[in-house]
Amino acid sequence: MLGVEAAHKLEQRITRRVDTSGLVERKALEAFDWSFQPKLDKAFVLELARLDFVRRRDDLVITGKTGTGKSHILKAFGTRACEQSIRMRYARCVDLLDDLHAGLADGSYARRLKAWARPELLIIDDVGLGQVKKRDDEPTAAHTLYNLVDRRHGRASTAITSNIALSDWGRYLGDATLTAAILDRLAMHAIRIDIDGPSYRQHLAHERAAGRGAKTNGGK
Repeated sequence: MLGVEAAHKLEQRITRRVDTSGLVERKALEAFDWSFQPKLDKAFVLELARLDFVRRRDDLVITGKTGTGKSHILKAFGTRACEQSIRMRYARCVDLLDDLHAGLADGSYARRLKAWARPELLIIDDVGLGQVKKRDDEPTAAHTLYNLVDRRHGRASTAITSNIALSDWGRYLGDATLTAAILDRLAMHAIRIDIDGPSYRQHLAHERAAGRGAKTNGGK
């Protein structure tokens, strides 16, 4: 009974960490379809999943087309961080930038920036996906992201997924010079993974469409 109670309390603590991290769904590498991405180095990803790179305060950048499994991998890393009592926070890039920009309006920018800079592992998902807000009276997205990356660089681990090439970040973030500074502090010296493969979402969509077609033909 004591073992069951201890396991239950541990699971409750993990669930609380996940809930407060911003991670809306728990992912596991055991559920990743490795056969669909044969070019991906499974052994290397599983080695990274030990999260020693977080303890070394190394950064991680995963690039690839939408649907190739980038977010699944980092969400699985985030889940493992919660299981290992590593302070972790997760956000989509556009949501993180929106949160920091909101701080400019209500005077809470410094507090919000400090909060995002604090976790041992910060996961920034989907750079290049979603519309970055651009207002003439506010700093660019590049300026905002630079402030965060610069504060964390060498002090804590930042893991990022990008749906666009690193060479396109300047256009997306609105300032080529500051983006170069971001890449200098982060991506150019980070652990890099590029997933060169098809979209698993498109694969599932095609399978569902084929299944509907077979049912329709069978019903004729």
